[in-house]
Amino acid sequence: MALTKTEKREKIRLRIRKRIKGTPEKPRIAVYRSNKQIYVQAVDDVNGVTMASASSREKELATVTGQKKSAMAVLVGKRLAAVCKEKGIETVVFDRSGYQYHGRVKSLADGAREGGLKF
Repeated sequence: MALTKTEKREKIRLRIRKRIKGTPEKPRIAVYRSNKQIYVQAVDDVNGVTMASASSREKELATVTGQKKSAMAVLVGKRLAAVCKEKGIETVVFDRSGYQYHGRVKSLADGAREGGLKF
């Protein structure tokens, strides 16, 4: 029996997570994408701690109207980069969580790079 779309994404996500680990010096940037929103976290896998996070539902970003979802993802990436800079995080590892590196996920990564994160 064929796998559903979400089961395929979960298999890909687990395959990626076998290889990618976040450390306190170089955290893992984990992306979650719903139909309307996008969320991202900087995670230290060694200590099991979320070091920084940003989403399209935050007050500063939720008040922005008239934006397409990919444009909103760029703003979320820049917001995450700003929060990481405040905490002294310069370099990260990008975890796309099984989503294709295309569209909103790519826009978020580009926004984080524009904000000054290196990955």
